[in-house]
Amino acid sequence: MRFLCKKLVMRLVILADENLKQEILSHETKETNIIWIENAEEFIQYKNADGFIDLLFENSIQRIELLKKISSNPVIINSVTTTLKEIKAPFVRVNAWPGFLKRPVAEASYNNKNIKEQTEKIFSLLSKRVEWVADNPGFITARVIAMIINEAYFALEEGVSTVEEIDTAMKLGTNYPYGPFEWAKKIGLKNIYQLLDKLHKTNPRYEPASLLKKGAKT
Repeated sequence: MRFLCKKLVMRLVILADENLKQEILSHETKETNIIWIENAEEFIQYKNADGFIDLLFENSIQRIELLKKISSNPVIINSVTTTLKEIKAPFVRVNAWPGFLKRPVAEASYNNKNIKEQTEKIFSLLSKRVEWVADNPGFITARVIAMIINEAYFALEEGVSTVEEIDTAMKLGTNYPYGPFEWAKKIGLKNIYQLLDKLHKTNPRYEPASLLKKGAKT
């Protein structure tokens, strides 16, 4: 007798805006049923799903408590600046600043080894490999990009060059997809400033340029 084996399809629930949704869909998704939701309260409707990704995470008591209710399976949050140690919940942090989800590698941190393997499976189905890094503000790549952007703003303040020239020089010299000001616009100056400001509290080298600070607060 012959038996047909049906492939198991993982069900993921993802909260994202349209831009982040398109970044995820820019890679092949395999054996995955993705349910897209528009607000965090909808997560509860799918509490039996295999995984949850909150790309619009807000560090509030209400949001954290809501996500804890579904944390029997991996809960992955976009939290570049705030660490899991500060959040105090069994989640996975991922670097999902705008533009970063297009990369084949996802920077992430975890504080519960029981969900590590399942998280890797989720990302593999989204055609991504997980790079596990320490639970620090900014992970690694976001820190580097934030510093590059900050130095570009210092150069602009000092009249070294123009925005366009600095962007062009960076792309030609490093083969980066964006120049520092293009990165800043894509990521959002508020996000950049919040990370630099937090890092600066323990390391003076991260002091935000005054022009960057001004732009983030307007």
